Amino acid sequence: METFVLAGGCFWCLDAAYRPLRGVASVVSGYTGGTAVHPSYEQVCTGATGHAEAVAVTFDPDEIPADVILDAFFTMHDPRQLNRQGNDVGTQYRSAMFPADDRQREVFEAARERAAEIWDGEPVTTMEPLGEFYEAEDYHQDFFAKNPTQGYCLAVAVPKVNKVRARFAEYLV
Repeated sequence: METFVLAGGCFWCLDAAYRPLRGVASVVSGYTGGTAVHPSYEQVCTGATGHAEAVAVTFDPDEIPADVILDAFFTMHDPRQLNRQGNDVGTQYRSAMFPADDRQREVFEAARERAAEIWDGEPVTTMEPLGEFYEAEDYHQDFFAKNPTQGYCLAVAVPKVNKVRARFAEYLV
């Protein structure tokens, strides 16, 4: 099993898009990249903690290639938007990758280069050291499945989930 820690806007969307992929064992929403110890959602939302909303995606590379996990990441969010995704604005919504080691860094950099070919414009996705990953509050875990009719989910998460499902249909459970 391998775990990638990725940030691309609201973690609800990333969580929802990764869960239906075969080989994904778990998706944990959380906070990383900042300085505050054990931050709360409310603290992270202020932008003052330096943390990003992120997901830790654990997957079996024998069932789903690492490149698919990363290409899905660049499919579900716009990596050209600096410190935002749509109406979610602030450093907590930045596009960032948190490699655990040099090998992951190389794989992440290759994915970022592929994303530049797909999107019209250069990704602003940062490569940041993987520090402490703080699990978000329980109500954020699998939020989309628990709240499918919530306005944000319908307006923002559903289109992202649908893009991933269409592009990676062969990997759906």
